Amino acid sequence: MTSPDHLDLPPLLGAAGRVRLPGSKSISNRLLLLAALADGSTRIDGLLDSDDTRVMLDALRTLGVALERGDDGSCTVHGCGGLLPVRSADLFLGNAGTALRPLTAALALAGGDWRVRGVARMHERPIGDLVDALRGIGCAIDYLGNPGYPPLAIGHGAPRLDAPLRVRGDVSSQFLSALLLALPLLRCAHDVAIEVVGELISRPYVDLTLRLLARFGVDVRVEGWKRFIVPAGSRYRSPGRIAVEGDASSASYFLAAGVLGGGHGAAVRVEGVDAQSIQGDVAFARVLQQLGADIGWGEGWIEARGLRPGVRALAGGDLDCVAIPDAAMTLAVTALFAAAPTRLLGIGSWRVKETDRIAAMATELRKLGALVDCGDDWMRVQPLADRDWRSASIATYDDHRMAMCFSLASFGPADIRIEDPGCVAKTFPGYFDAFARIAKPVPVIAIDGPTASGKGTVAAHVASALGFGYLDSGVLYRVCALQALRRGVALDNAEALAALAADLPVRCAGAGVWLGDEDVALAIRGEAVGQAASRVAVLPSVRSALLARQRSLRRAPGLVADGRDMGTVVFPDAQLKVFLGASVSARAERRYKQLISQGISITLDDVRQDLEQRDARDSNRTVAALRPAVDALQLDNSELDVEQTVRQVLQWWGRQALG
Repeated sequence: MTSPDHLDLPPLLGAAGRVRLPGSKSISNRLLLLAALADGSTRIDGLLDSDDTRVMLDALRTLGVALERGDDGSCTVHGCGGLLPVRSADLFLGNAGTALRPLTAALALAGGDWRVRGVARMHERPIGDLVDALRGIGCAIDYLGNPGYPPLAIGHGAPRLDAPLRVRGDVSSQFLSALLLALPLLRCAHDVAIEVVGELISRPYVDLTLRLLARFGVDVRVEGWKRFIVPAGSRYRSPGRIAVEGDASSASYFLAAGVLGGGHGAAVRVEGVDAQSIQGDVAFARVLQQLGADIGWGEGWIEARGLRPGVRALAGGDLDCVAIPDAAMTLAVTALFAAAPTRLLGIGSWRVKETDRIAAMATELRKLGALVDCGDDWMRVQPLADRDWRSASIATYDDHRMAMCFSLASFGPADIRIEDPGCVAKTFPGYFDAFARIAKPVPVIAIDGPTASGKGTVAAHVASALGFGYLDSGVLYRVCALQALRRGVALDNAEALAALAADLPVRCAGAGVWLGDEDVALAIRGEAVGQAASRVAVLPSVRSALLARQRSLRRAPGLVADGRDMGTVVFPDAQLKVFLGASVSARAERRYKQLISQGISITLDDVRQDLEQRDARDSNRTVAALRPAVDALQLDNSELDVEQTVRQVLQWWGRQALG
């Protein structure tokens, strides 16, 4: 079920299909800034349309840069030749590190009167190392809040570059990238050197920056990833037209889905990246290969085809993730399905991302039942056996990657809810639609109908024929009603009944229905219980309490569910929905024979009258009223026996499965 606050993901049986990736966020925002600072106009094709790129576009417009958006997703940027038309502005940059950090460096070197700020989380993400480096060459930057963090005031400084510029590299590679992007603005008559202090993390992102600088005419010399030299007289010149690659970080979720749910001819292909990609996260596909995945490569695409022959699960083990910090989050979730514990190393940069991703990831993995250990820059995840999985509502911390990587947990035997799914708009607004297109949910056949339509008998036979699980939803309401009658709970006391339903110790096994240690299969079939169940079932609070329990029965290889709202409320995404009906006379005759066979003395007229009352009550209730789903196939079985009805439902299912 979907709401603005959450998204319930169905358990998945497999995955197959193709996904056209959105443009890379890292490339998009770098290109926008480069094009804005360059001489000439640049057409950027495939620009990512997301929250992070929108704040960069808005900032550039505020700075006086002329932009034109095309209907085809392109953007033409008319460069200012390094001289920003507007010299004073207040820039709001959300939580976009790829916008705030390089703009801070560019504005500090350009000189002016600027205020740079973001959302509350952005003000918790460190920028002190970049500010220290810029102050060290004479730039004027002040903190407007906590020292070391945005917001910032940037003024007219006097940059001097008579010695190498020094910056730490062990917190974020974005600081070095920001300096590399900004230094050509000075158009120095001599070479300018940047020296990295400490270990440089996320080198592929720096390499990405260097490659894009070269496209705009600035070739930086690199000496052992410790010293970077910007040549004398460097200035940006537009390449005229340039395209944004598909986002390799986003590719990781779909490739992982293709491993967890592919194979036997099924594959997931991502389009927009390939082995020649300039993005470091493309190495994620190679990591999957090392762990046992069947990965294919081609021009403009990468494909995941499940596991290699003879491999039963991903290998696990120690993985150095320094080069793939974003895609490493995906590995933390695939570790749940591995053959051995997985230890992710070199992930210290997670601490200063959109949230503290090490803490957030550990918390949410533990909700699923996983054993997780972690330190400053590492995490160890134990795989989960089927019996150990727990259903969970996953908090996303306003972090797009938390939402996207935990969608993969739906390949496990648990129910997954993603809170605040809209946070993916930061980089991939259409992510969950794209994920749904390649996902193959555990199939459900929903059979609804009025009392005595034969839906329970038919559903049980269909489930047996297909080897699927079977849910008689009425059983849950009958057991709830039985418990209420036994405990003297008034049938109009919604609060007490909801509390009773939430803690109902009910389980089904074969023909038995167990309430605690008692088999109540016969007790719940009495008329008093049936009438009470009909009254209990109209209460929204009771239905809500039992909804999660019904959905939890959706497990591989499939489920046949019968009731009154299976296709409209409980399983609205069911692959086949059947509304089974019969005339009141036919249903009354069936019900009468059933009750007489159980030794219950009753007249046919009484049965008919009771059915008419139930029909009216079920059809007119305000919550989950009895009515066919709009896409249900309707079948009147007044003149059909059980075998004929089952045969028709199986024929429909065969067509659906083939389609």
